[in-house]
Amino acid sequence: MLIDGENTVVTDPDRHHCEKALGSLDHLVVIDIFLTETAQLADVVLPATAWGETDGTQTNTERRVQRLRAAVPPPGEAKPDWWIIAQIAQRMGTPGFEFESAKEVFNELCSLCPIYAGLDWDRIDKGEYQWPVPDADHPGTPILHEDEFKNGRGIFKVIGYRDPAEVIDDDFPFWLTTGRRLESYHTRTQTGRSEGIDYLLPEETLEVHPDDLAGLGVDDGGTVRMASRRGEIEIVVEATTRSPRGTVFSSFSFADVPVNALTGSGYDPVTHTAELKVCPVRITPVGSDAGQKS
Repeated sequence: MLIDGENTVVTDPDRHHCEKALGSLDHLVVIDIFLTETAQLADVVLPATAWGETDGTQTNTERRVQRLRAAVPPPGEAKPDWWIIAQIAQRMGTPGFEFESAKEVFNELCSLCPIYAGLDWDRIDKGEYQWPVPDADHPGTPILHEDEFKNGRGIFKVIGYRDPAEVIDDDFPFWLTTGRRLESYHTRTQTGRSEGIDYLLPEETLEVHPDDLAGLGVDDGGTVRMASRRGEIEIVVEATTRSPRGTVFSSFSFADVPVNALTGSGYDPVTHTAELKVCPVRITPVGSDAGQKS
């Protein structure tokens, strides 16, 4: 397996299952700019260049296609992702990867992808265009689906409710929902190495409604043990009405507070998205026997 720029061990649900799956591979290769928790499990780690060391392109969520320009040379043996993948393909005898530059990669993309058909490396020099750009005379599409969708107007449907794979009960009475925080990016592979960001977000906390904390006998800023059917972690609590009663929130960003050791493998059958927003948990004060596994 090849994992490129993803800290799977920290981001994916059911961490123990994820680690077991990665450990069962015959060979794991990770491409990344830092030795992440996932890279530590790899047989081979290939060092990639960071954004300030890379010539290439990126398209943001505004659909604006932009050039990236290397500001500094890469350290050591670090190489751009496209070069690493192209070299692996060539050395495995796979044709079609004889790229010599990011320009060649992007221009091939434009020749194959209809929404980029009117672009090329030179045309995106100033970041003026938002896809789709179907031909060379097209000005780009600042607003997508301005009047209607390509296949007509949207259709509203009533979706039948179903319970998630696990539901709360007497043993696990709280809903844990996970997500991100503004100050950190994903698993803090990059932002966690910035002293400025660390000042804004020094640690992970569990956001709990004040009434729930009172019921648990836990003070704001205290430490609790949070357990699910798969494992348990210790985490500092933060009293806040952002969380409704019965629901607690934490991000998955901190590797030293492995929240995804708790989440399960259930998923939405339509989108195939993991049920990271619904995990029944038990919360007990640290030192309470009720939180210990049998």
